[in-house]
Amino acid sequence: MTATTAPTLPREHNDAHAGPMEKFVYDDAIVRKFMLAMLVWGFVGMLVGLIIALQLAVPQLNFGLEFLGYGRLRPLHTNAVIFAFAGNAIFTGVYYSTQRLCKTRMWSDTLSNLHFWGWQAIIVSAALTLPLGITSGKEYAELEWPIDIAIALVWLGCFGVNFTMTLIKRRERHMYVALWFYIASLVTVTVLHVFNSLEMPASLFKSYSVYAGVQDAFMQWWYGHNAVAFFLTTPFLGMMYYFVPKAADKPVYSYRLSIVHFWSLVFIYIWAGPHHLHYTALPQWASTLGMIFSVMLWMPSWGGMINGLLTLRGAWNKVAQDPILKFFVVAITFYGMSTFEGPMLSIKSVNSLSHYTDWTIAHVHGGALGWNGFMAFGMLYYLLPRLFQTQLWSRKLMTYHFWIGTIGIVLYIVSMYTAGIMQGLMWRFFDESGKLQYDFVETVTAIQPLYWIRAIGGLLFLSGVVMAGVNFFMTWKHRPAVYDEPVHEAPALSALYTDPPQPASRLTANTEFGHQGDVVLQGWWHRVWERRPVKFTVMTLAAVVVASLFEQIPLFLIRSNVPSIASVKPYTPLELYGRDIYIAEGCYNCHSQMIRPIFAEVKRYGEYSKPGEFVYDHPFQWGSRRTGPDLAREGGLRSHDWHVRHLEDPRQLIPQSIMPTYAHLLKQDIDFESIQARVRANAMIGVPYGESVKDGVAPQQAREQAKQIAGDLVKQGGYEGLETKKVIALDAYLQRLGTDLFKPADAPAPDKAVSAAQPQKGGTP
Repeated sequence: MTATTAPTLPREHNDAHAGPMEKFVYDDAIVRKFMLAMLVWGFVGMLVGLIIALQLAVPQLNFGLEFLGYGRLRPLHTNAVIFAFAGNAIFTGVYYSTQRLCKTRMWSDTLSNLHFWGWQAIIVSAALTLPLGITSGKEYAELEWPIDIAIALVWLGCFGVNFTMTLIKRRERHMYVALWFYIASLVTVTVLHVFNSLEMPASLFKSYSVYAGVQDAFMQWWYGHNAVAFFLTTPFLGMMYYFVPKAADKPVYSYRLSIVHFWSLVFIYIWAGPHHLHYTALPQWASTLGMIFSVMLWMPSWGGMINGLLTLRGAWNKVAQDPILKFFVVAITFYGMSTFEGPMLSIKSVNSLSHYTDWTIAHVHGGALGWNGFMAFGMLYYLLPRLFQTQLWSRKLMTYHFWIGTIGIVLYIVSMYTAGIMQGLMWRFFDESGKLQYDFVETVTAIQPLYWIRAIGGLLFLSGVVMAGVNFFMTWKHRPAVYDEPVHEAPALSALYTDPPQPASRLTANTEFGHQGDVVLQGWWHRVWERRPVKFTVMTLAAVVVASLFEQIPLFLIRSNVPSIASVKPYTPLELYGRDIYIAEGCYNCHSQMIRPIFAEVKRYGEYSKPGEFVYDHPFQWGSRRTGPDLAREGGLRSHDWHVRHLEDPRQLIPQSIMPTYAHLLKQDIDFESIQARVRANAMIGVPYGESVKDGVAPQQAREQAKQIAGDLVKQGGYEGLETKKVIALDAYLQRLGTDLFKPADAPAPDKAVSAAQPQKGGTP
């Protein structure tokens, strides 16, 4: 597609209906605040990432402290990088570019500052709660319900209102392409966050997803995939459309391509989430639909990449000389690589090998470090001299940051690609006799050297963040005593405006349909939408909601999607409490609970998982990675004593294990009195707990089951005096996993039986 003559640079358009001239000053103070926060949280997020990377190589590096365990720090790392580092980068770019594209100051300085401090308070609350094990257990959405409410208020009430009112009060008639992507991010993240975070509180720090099992898995990855789409992709594309042309002093390559890129991306992306759940208990039609749209997604994604790279046509000599453009070029290149690899990984045959392996980790970090990280750093270096009104302190240090960061990314992703492919192949390898060639722990041992390389790559990338911090600080030190605040002038927009006439068809010998199609392709209709921010927002929201409902309505309303299993019963009160411990410790970050109908998995773990097994799982625990083996059929395979000793110190049973110790669970007491509220909360979202919801019944049932398990533990030669300790509750949950499928349909409900944790299927006595 060739370049078009439509306005493609963020510049003022002529407006015959302009009102009187008005004076205004941009608010760059809020941009400086978000930029500083981006850098600080970027350092924290990358540092925590390095710590957990080292823990996979040397598990003792948690120093036996529960709040430094891998399972608790990994959600902290993902939240810090996504919502703290990338989030503050988004707000830096949005607040800087929106004011200039709209030729107006942000609508409310008060809302701008409430947004900044509210967002930082949310990040601090995440940094405090996640290491303490306060989590909802849903990937990328781990924060508990009070923080979820705060996110909605700050995102929509502060940022959303301020941004929307700025668009309405703008002095530029047509909205530039970057603003389209900001609008899509605003409305879609709101929808995703609200509906995925619907929870039933049991206490201030504990809640349960209103969805269960298959439906919860679908909603989570509808959210999870599109959090990547509309938090880590569309706002950064908006920043690309603004900062790359500015840095290169070139117009965007194609206005029409940006239209196709935007609308196809917004509509197609929202369908793709189910591809994260291939071969699981999710109905096959849903995952196939996700795969189809994921493959389609490659085209609009590369349309954006092409538009970004070809903007630099005629300016490649500048790229060779300017490190800022180098950051942008590498960022766009990684965007292209990630958006090719994503559709490829969504293909079922590829996904069967890659899923649950470190291949996914390589893919995610290629996008996060390469695309988001380098786009953020390129923007940082572009803004530093402009916001601090002085020369960048060290151009050479910026260049070093670029090369060290690039080498770090390459080391990281190449090591993880290698580890992932090794894992996938070793898990499914059979010997000549038809037996699995490798035990799970052998795959862990084989990739240990690659974990060291990954850690080195992470260290290099973190070093680049430190360099950026030094450059930031030294540039800030040389700022003027008082910032110059230029007063700008632009005419107010008149309420009266007449759109130019609809263009005529350029075709000659065609049907009327062909003529109308040519008129549409000329983009006149879109120029009309670009001056109507409310209509544009509504149309964007409609595209997202309609696409979402097409998948969600059949899944929730057609009962055959989740066939019931009569023998599946709710967890006993003690098992429910143990499940909450499992979630709090972040065990889902390393263990899956989903055996796919793949021959090697069935041979290794047992009967494949059925949709009806998870109807009482709030939230689901299928996992997305196997650093440890799958636990879907763990119940009854090993004795209580084995589980207790394994939790106390995994290496006393499996010397090669990289699992952290959970010795604190042998010392901490079960909060029996809190169990009643947990049972009631589950009952309120549909779990049939019967008599267990009555005052005092659930705690009593939990005590009885704990006493029985503790007694069996002593008979097996285990420790005494653990009947009130958390390890017993977690053991009860582990002993229950996957056993309901093999029970008779008339097995007693949890309010009639206090022990459902006896060894089964040939478990160790």
